[in-house]
Amino acid sequence: MDSLLKYNINPVVAHLNKLPAEFTKKDIIKYVLDKDIRIVNFRYVAADGRLKTLNFPVTSYQYLESILTYGERVDGSSLFPFIEAGSSDLYVVPRFSTVYLDPFSEIPAIGMLCSYFTKEGQPLESSPEYTLLKASRSFTKATGLKFEAMGELEFYITDKSEELYPAPNQKGYHESEPFTKFEQFRTEAMKLIAQTGGLIKYGHSEVGNFTLDGKIYEQNEIEFLVSPVESAADQLVIAKWVIRALAFRYGLDVTFAPKITIGKAGSGLHFHTRMMKDGKSVMTENGKLSDTAKMAIAGYMKCAASLTAFGNTNPTSYFRLVPHQEAPTSVCWGDRNRSVLVRVPLGWTGDNNMVAIANPLEDKSDFQMPDKQTVEMRSPDGSADIYQMLAGLVVAARTGFETENALEIAERCYVGVNIHDKQHEDKMTALEQLPASCYESANELETKRAVYEKEGVFAPGLIDGIIRKLRSYEDQNIRKELQDNPSRMNDLVEQFYHCG
Repeated sequence: MDSLLKYNINPVVAHLNKLPAEFTKKDIIKYVLDKDIRIVNFRYVAADGRLKTLNFPVTSYQYLESILTYGERVDGSSLFPFIEAGSSDLYVVPRFSTVYLDPFSEIPAIGMLCSYFTKEGQPLESSPEYTLLKASRSFTKATGLKFEAMGELEFYITDKSEELYPAPNQKGYHESEPFTKFEQFRTEAMKLIAQTGGLIKYGHSEVGNFTLDGKIYEQNEIEFLVSPVESAADQLVIAKWVIRALAFRYGLDVTFAPKITIGKAGSGLHFHTRMMKDGKSVMTENGKLSDTAKMAIAGYMKCAASLTAFGNTNPTSYFRLVPHQEAPTSVCWGDRNRSVLVRVPLGWTGDNNMVAIANPLEDKSDFQMPDKQTVEMRSPDGSADIYQMLAGLVVAARTGFETENALEIAERCYVGVNIHDKQHEDKMTALEQLPASCYESANELETKRAVYEKEGVFAPGLIDGIIRKLRSYEDQNIRKELQDNPSRMNDLVEQFYHCG
C-alpha cells in the first residue's frame, strides 16, 4: 500500500503517503512548507452549480494556520438567492480531504473544497454539500447500508470545422483519431482530473458529432469509478472546472448543456448507484439483481418525476428528454435497455473467466468474479445541481426501503423491450411520463416535497427556492412555442450554453 500511495498520480497523496480521507491540518501545512506553496485557493459551489474561488497568499506560517483553522467570511447573498443581504455573512471552511495541487496556477498553489457555516458556527442547512451529507447519513441510519455513486460526464467540444477525416454525422461513439479531433484534449483533461483527486474509469468520444455554421461539435464522455456518494459529488464539480479551464487554455469552447440543436444527441449526466454493507456490495444475490437493489429502484420510480427538479434545471433539459435520442421519457427500468429511465447495465455476474479465454496463457484457476453491479439513473443532464441531485437519489433510495410494496412497484415498472418502438406503444402509454418542462418539474417537487424534507435532509427554504426558480422560466407550453417559433430554441440554447 505504501508504494502505491507514493506513486499515486495525485501529487499530494504521493508526497504525504496517506489517503485523502486521512489528511489533517498538520498534513496540509507540511505539504505547503515542503513544496513552497505560495497560494491557497478555497473553492465552493454556489447556487449556479459552478465553483467559486477565494485566493489566499501564504505570507506566514501563522496566517496559513489561521485560514486552515477558521476559514473565512463570504457574502452568502451573492452566492445563494435564498439568503437575504441583511444577514448574508457565511463562513467557508476547507475540507482537508479534498486538497489538490492546482494544475493551472503558474504560482505554486493548492486548492480545497469548502463547507458553508452560519454565524453561529453551524453547517448551513441548505448548502449543497451539507444537504448531500444529511441525505447520506439518513440513508445509512435507516438501512444500515452505505450509498455509493459515480457520474458519466458528457460534454461537447467546439472548434472551427476540420475538412480532413470528417467523422460520420451522429456516429462518433468510441471513434479514434483522426476521425475524432479532441482525443488529446480529453486525455489531458483526464490526467488533470486524476491529479486533482478524481477517480476516473475511462474516457471516450460519444455519439454526438456534427458540423454547423463552420464549426465542429464533438461529444465526449469521462466516466468515474464508484465512490462514497459525497466524494462522487466533489469529484464531478472539480472535473467540470478542470475541463472548462483546460478548454479555455486550448482556445476551445466546451458545453455541458443538455441540448444544443434539434435532432442531435444531447448531453446527459447519468448517475450509477450502488449500496454496500461492511465493504461488500448488496446489489446482487446468486448472480441476479437482489431484492435490496430492487427496493432502491422502486424508490427511484416513486420519485422519478420530482427528481428532475434537481437534475434537469433549465428549459433546454426538456429538449433532450424526447424519444429516439437515447434519453428517457417514461418512468420504468430494465436490463441493459437504453430506452428506460433506470438501466441495469452488465455487472460481471457471469461465471466465465473471460480474460483466460481471450489470453490462453493466463491461469484459469486464478479467477474471482467481483460484484461490480450498479443501477443507472439516466434522466439527469449537465444542468444538474450535482449535490442536490445525488442527495435526491439517496432520499429516493431510502424511500424505496420505507415503502411496504416496494418489490411490487419494481415489478410493475419493469420493461424488457424498447418502449419507443411502435409495436410497444401500449406499454409506454401505461407508464408514468417524466415532466416536459421546468414548470411541470416544479409541480412534481411541490407534490413530493415532504419526501425530501423528511428528517431535515432538504431544508424547506431550499425546496421553496428550487420551485420558485423552475417556475420563473414559465415554460409550461415550451414545446408548442417551439413549433410556432423554432428560433426560440436557439435563444434558449445560447442563454443556457454554459449551465451547471
